[in-house]
Amino acid sequence: MQNPLFETSLSDHAANILPKDGGAHYHPKVFTEQDCMALMRQLQASLKWEPEQLMMFGRLVTTRRKVAWVADPLCSYTYSGVKKIPQAWTSELVLIKEKLEKASQAEFNSCLLNLYHDGNDGMGWHSDDEKELDPLSPIASLSLGAQRKFAFRHKKDKETISLYLENGSALIMHPPIQEHWQHALLKTKTASDIRINLTFRKINLHAT
Repeated sequence: MQNPLFETSLSDHAANILPKDGGAHYHPKVFTEQDCMALMRQLQASLKWEPEQLMMFGRLVTTRRKVAWVADPLCSYTYSGVKKIPQAWTSELVLIKEKLEKASQAEFNSCLLNLYHDGNDGMGWHSDDEKELDPLSPIASLSLGAQRKFAFRHKKDKETISLYLENGSALIMHPPIQEHWQHALLKTKTASDIRINLTFRKINLHAT
């Protein structure tokens, strides 16, 4: 694979798709189709993927969707009552991280990866507001594989904004978005292929 990470650049002037209370900047075609396929193969082979486990109504539930948590040492992460211990960075993830850090004007020390087998896998309404996350840091998301519909919903007035996340696109969410908006990856019968989503985050080590 050619190194795609320095052959393409993210626009410095991507429009904010949200009308208020935070920013969500969408960058299409950050990587080519060919490079996306190669990155997906590498990520599936180089990381340990496990079904997501969530505490729901006092009961441990295992999802069909698979996850991998990659981070600097000591960057543990508790999500829905389950503590995640980080895997080490791979060379591909480090290069992607550096590219998204430049675009976000931020530094990340962790990445949560989700593998959706098809449109039957999704993510319900939530905010990325766990106590370990730095509330002043943006979250940068990279989409690989099947195009999927992603939606925001305002916590107070329930206004909804949606867009399709294309293969090889990036979405950068700037604070205070997590305080005011929830987001979701909507299930669909029309998507039959795998999608891998990478969300780069900054863990506040004082909160872990």
